[in-house]
Amino acid sequence: MIVAENEFEPLRNEINQYISHDQVADIEKAYLFAKKAHGSQTRYTGEPYITHPLAVAHILAQMRMDPPTIMAAVLHDVVEDTPVEPAEIVLHFGQEVADLVDGVTKLTQVHFENYAQAQAENFRKMIMAMASDIRIILIKLADRLHNMRTLYGLPLEKRRRISQVTLEIFAPIANRLGMHMFRIELEDLGFASLYPMRYKVLKAAVDKALGNRQEIMEMINQHILEGLKKTHIPSATLSSREKHLYSIYKKMHEKHLSFSEIMDVYGFRIIVDKVDTCYRVLGVLHNLYKPIAQRFKDYIAIPKANGYQSLHTTLFGPYGVPIEIQIRTEEMHKMAENGIAAHWLYKSEKKVFHQAQSRAREWLQGILEIDKSSRNSLEFIENVKIDLFPDEVYVFTPKGQIIELPAGATPVDFAYAIHSDIGNTCVASRLDKRLSPLSTALTSGQQVEIITAPGARPNPAWLNFVVTGKARSKIKHYLKKQQREESIELGKRLIEKALHAYKLPFDQITESSLQSIVSASHLESTAHLFEEVGIGNRPALLVAKQIAKALGESIKKEEIETDGAHPLMIKGTEGLVIRFAKCCRPIPGDHIAGLIRVGFGVEVHMLHCPHVEKYHHQPDKYVPLLWEEQIEGDFPVELKVDLVNRRGSLASLALAISEGESNIENIRAQESDRHHFHVDITISVRNRSHLARILRKIRMRKDVIRVIRNRPHAEGVN
Repeated sequence: MIVAENEFEPLRNEINQYISHDQVADIEKAYLFAKKAHGSQTRYTGEPYITHPLAVAHILAQMRMDPPTIMAAVLHDVVEDTPVEPAEIVLHFGQEVADLVDGVTKLTQVHFENYAQAQAENFRKMIMAMASDIRIILIKLADRLHNMRTLYGLPLEKRRRISQVTLEIFAPIANRLGMHMFRIELEDLGFASLYPMRYKVLKAAVDKALGNRQEIMEMINQHILEGLKKTHIPSATLSSREKHLYSIYKKMHEKHLSFSEIMDVYGFRIIVDKVDTCYRVLGVLHNLYKPIAQRFKDYIAIPKANGYQSLHTTLFGPYGVPIEIQIRTEEMHKMAENGIAAHWLYKSEKKVFHQAQSRAREWLQGILEIDKSSRNSLEFIENVKIDLFPDEVYVFTPKGQIIELPAGATPVDFAYAIHSDIGNTCVASRLDKRLSPLSTALTSGQQVEIITAPGARPNPAWLNFVVTGKARSKIKHYLKKQQREESIELGKRLIEKALHAYKLPFDQITESSLQSIVSASHLESTAHLFEEVGIGNRPALLVAKQIAKALGESIKKEEIETDGAHPLMIKGTEGLVIRFAKCCRPIPGDHIAGLIRVGFGVEVHMLHCPHVEKYHHQPDKYVPLLWEEQIEGDFPVELKVDLVNRRGSLASLALAISEGESNIENIRAQESDRHHFHVDITISVRNRSHLARILRKIRMRKDVIRVIRNRPHAEGVN
């Protein structure tokens, strides 16, 4: 019992400072329960296992967390690592504590295919629990912090893996919640474990550099204090601000800066009594040293997404050294250091602390939306990672509302941030009243207006430039849904065509015969059956044969192979399940045929393309096709052009194409000799007649020696 009291004593001393004796007794009861449950278990460091949950609880007690959170911290590994059932936690400590414990507990009972999937699913569960109670992530962060402090007993590979997850997930979450002190310690511990040699070298270099710059630091310090005193700024606290090691390493690595470039910047922080004084101090500093243009940021008027507030300015100091200064109030400083934990730590009614909680909950709601649109845990965690590394830009809606987005965000990201329906139907954007491409990177201060159209839908190309997790997950979700609908429709058409060989009209096929195939194939529904056919996972001929068999019909194999009497009609607007082959680039008017590609649908080729000809007698892969009569849209065509090597000849070629009402999509010119050069060019056309008109215009140019449409050859075809 003496040992137990000694173990519990540091935690008891901490919680005695802010909670009642009865609540301390409840926490001690949880400790005794956990100690008994863990029994003789030890940590990899050799210490009794109970020392870990006690240390986690102590970290949270230093943050002045409430008693249920402290109890949950003490009990957080009991369900995962001992035979104790969740019901016992409810019985002894109540539902609130049990829910907190459950939110932190990993999915130990579920089998996963690999470590990455297990990590992703555990992270997903934690995020879901966080959304219901934000205290769960505080327990998890304290748990991770103590684990990082005691990594030394683990094998090297495991230390590296844990450190990687810490740097990729937990440190960014701490940053997103504004918990600066947690983030710094997690990052530096992760850096030291993942790259021990780099850490040691960088630490020695920083220590040496700090010693060398002491004199100039004291000079700047004195100048600033004198300036503040002359202007009667009340109760201003000035301190130097040192960059932590991982921050220095990241800047060197990502921005390709030398160590001296980073360490030549001198950082200071000024803490004052109120907001008005912050701006007065800014004026004093700009009179004292010249500000560097474009390096001022007002995070007081527009706080960061995690609730951080400060004025940032960079100045030309003595001898031309750059000085970075942060100016904030005492409350802003508490918020900057502790984030959402400030709500419990200072037990204050201050608006700034409640805003931090509100912002954290808004972020978690956004994460829940990402979850709904993600296909699996791995996709979910990748989308969340995108949102965990934001350097924010702040833009305005036409009504003046401020929208926070990560750096590099585009009008499409903005549209999805407003509402998913606006994102799904956006067709154009105006930036500061000017029409701009949807791929334009936004900059702070712009007014963004989104133009929508009722029939519009997300473009797969948007995935190449959107940066927010929400936009990426919503686009993928919509495209997946769209592909499914198109696959079902194409599957029906392919089955209908295949049934012609049996002289069976599709509309006369009974639901029971389709359902029997669905059951035999272990599929979910007839829609699932059509989808499998549409994306090429199941041959339409096989399904038609099964239907015929169910109805007592039969047919000879040779009749199936020669059934080209009912080709599939192509509109050109089928979407994701009809793809046009790049090898021959078919256009309306060409004779065409299709290949069924597993997982993708039908790939359209020119009839005599060598890629498709070899499948002519494989009816499970080969599909006769015809163009619909009225086809609209533009189709790419590749041309090969030989030109005289003369000034203006390339411009003349481009003019001919423009006069033919076509656009150039891609062009590559190559000199063949001193007098001639060869051009490979891709243009857009509506059909063969349109292409013929363009070719005539090109041939009329005096510098053109030869122009032909590029077609695939049998050589090299695989």
